Amino acid sequence: MADITRRFGRRHLRSAPTAHIRHHRRGRLVQAGPGLSFWYRSLSAALSEVPVDDRELAMAFHARTADFQDVTVQATVTYRISDPAVAAARLDFSVDPDTGVWRGAPLEQIATLLTETAQQHALDVLARTPLATALVDGVASVRERVATGLADEPRLPATGIDVVAVRVVAIRPEAEVERALRTPAREQIQQEADRSVYERRAVAVERERTIAENELASKIELARREEQLVDQRGTNARREAEEKSAADGVRTAAEADRTVRLARAEAEAAREVGAARAEAQAAWLRAHAEVDPGTLHALAATRLAENLPRIDSLTLSPDVLTGLLAKLGRAEPEDRA
Repeated sequence: MADITRRFGRRHLRSAPTAHIRHHRRGRLVQAGPGLSFWYRSLSAALSEVPVDDRELAMAFHARTADFQDVTVQATVTYRISDPAVAAARLDFSVDPDTGVWRGAPLEQIATLLTETAQQHALDVLARTPLATALVDGVASVRERVATGLADEPRLPATGIDVVAVRVVAIRPEAEVERALRTPAREQIQQEADRSVYERRAVAVERERTIAENELASKIELARREEQLVDQRGTNARREAEEKSAADGVRTAAEADRTVRLARAEAEAAREVGAARAEAQAAWLRAHAEVDPGTLHALAATRLAENLPRIDSLTLSPDVLTGLLAKLGRAEPEDRA
């Protein structure tokens, strides 16, 4: 849209390089070209703005295949207005001299023309094509047919429009049909996935079996080595017991020999001591046999006195004391006699 400003009751228009401006005054063309900038009076000026840049037109329409299945075609047409004068003469590109806004909808008219023309050629192709073929090869065939049909359409050059490119984005069936068509592929993919899972499980089971066999072999080898260890320990214990028994026998024999020798020595010593004692006793008896009986009695009394306990004090009752004194009194006259 052109940029229009007001100054002192006049208007100034400034357009973009991609917009072709046509200025008419009193029915005569005054100025024409892209990117113009000029002053004008709104009451006497007739302005047209024709875009000359490439424009993208997205379209989507329904079609029916040869097997009576509805599909949706998504396409994009790139076009441009190559002859602005012819386009301005065939379509209403006039703008309001005060605001610069189009008075009509020329681009919508061009979009309707291109969409209906492209849809007509796409319907012709898809009406003779089965759904499966349309989904596989329909994009290329529809694109080629639409491009050829738009190039051969006489209304487009007569309107000053050139088609630059045609792109068919997708041809899609209804949602239910699409799901039904996807089912075999999904089932096959699922089967492949299941097969992969089974193979992976089989490999895992095989690896687990190998691991279990290795563990069992390790346990068997460990048990065998433990058996060898037990045998070796028994052999060592038996050898140790034999060595200990031999050592105990040697030690017992040595102790018995030492005990015998000690007993013999003690017996010999006791025999010698007894003989010495007997000899001393005999000598003692011989010595006492040569002494008179009074001396022996005196020695016996002395020995008896030595072995008697010590008497610190003696208490006599009056009866005993009287009897003792009486005995002593009777003894004195005898002693005196």
